[in-house]
This record gives sequence, C-alpha cells and structure tokens, in this order.
Amino acid sequence: MRIILGVIGIIFASVLIKFREQVGEMLGEPEWAEKVGGIYNLVIIIGVAMYFWSISYMTNTQDIFFAPLMYILPFGKDAGPTGVPGVES
Repeated sequence: MRIILGVIGIIFASVLIKFREQVGEMLGEPEWAEKVGGIYNLVIIIGVAMYFWSISYMTNTQDIFFAPLMYILPFGKDAGPTGVPGVES
C-alpha cells in the first residue's frame, strides 16, 4: 500500500509541476505568495516537496528525511522546557 500511495504522490507532484500555470491561475495571486517568488514558484516548491515526501514514504525513511526539521521546530523530538532539543533551561 505504501508503494501505491507513493507512486500516486509522485504522479500528482509531477502533474502539479507540469501544469503549474493552470494551477496558479486557478488559485489567484495572493500577496503572501510574493514573498516566495509568486504563486507559480510556490506551486513548484509544493510539487518538489510532495515528490520527496512520496519517495520517503515509499521507502519508509520519513524519520531520517525529516530529522533536521524536527530539531528546528519547538515541538520536535527530545525538546526540553526551552523547546530546544538538548537544552534543558
């Protein structure tokens, strides 16, 4: 089941990148999207993230792939009272 969902995610990410202009026109041009380069660039970033997420889901390596992100976020692994992993007070 993981492989089927991963392949579906890869196909959806590829379609999202290929038809980014149509998707961008459908969503419109919000002001907050200009900070990342516009709606078309945002659609590309989402497509690339979905592609890598699908590959990590297929190979069951999400914990390795997202480990750096979990140490940055305050609710990540082993976060002490300060919210920083490894720092207690």
